[in-house]
Amino acid sequence: MSAPILRVEALSKRFRGLLAISDVSFAVEPGSITSVIGPNGAGKSTLFNLVTGYLAPTAGTVSFKERTITGLATNRIAELGVSRAFQIARPFRDLSVAENVRIGALFGKAGARDVAATTREALALAGMTHLADEPASVLTVGQLRHLEVARAIATRADLLLADEPCAGLNPTETAAMIDVLRRIRASGVTVVLVEHDMPSVMEVSDRVLVLDAGRLIADGAPAEVSKNPQVIAAYLGTPD
Repeated sequence: MSAPILRVEALSKRFRGLLAISDVSFAVEPGSITSVIGPNGAGKSTLFNLVTGYLAPTAGTVSFKERTITGLATNRIAELGVSRAFQIARPFRDLSVAENVRIGALFGKAGARDVAATTREALALAGMTHLADEPASVLTVGQLRHLEVARAIATRADLLLADEPCAGLNPTETAAMIDVLRRIRASGVTVVLVEHDMPSVMEVSDRVLVLDAGRLIADGAPAEVSKNPQVIAAYLGTPD
């Protein structure tokens, strides 16, 4: 078995009197799609912020490719090959779609790069090639989500953290985003996503992690997790 691409060990984060993340440990296998779910306030966004360096943990460590990245600045983590797609896209609205993605290709993972080729590949993976010359200002909400993912992938990431990529999308847009995530995984990028859309989670995930009040209460295959009594009580609701 290959070594985990991401390892979180005994991670905790306290904001004064609030323990937002409490002793969370898990490992992500390369080439997988892992979903992090949980009710509002469970600590999902805080977990992403800890992994990507936006927050420093109170305790515990985060490792990427067996290298400890705890305490590194966000740009250093990106240079190692970790990228994040945010739920709320903030593109350069006066630039074209391709120009926005090109900016991602100019930064990110350290090493030699072919910016033009990387931009084209990211646009194709995100299903945005036909919109390459359109200004970002005319994109729909669903298209902006694709642009956010394309910019993140253009950094040549080995690990993509996607924050609620399907939130607010209609069924057709959601299906298109699931296809994008699968193409990204097929291209060799490991994906970890925070998502509330349970049908999407069950369809696309190899593995599901469930947070509740900052604690990891379940970790397993989608079918297994969906039957877990703790998960049903905390997130899915008690069946009639």
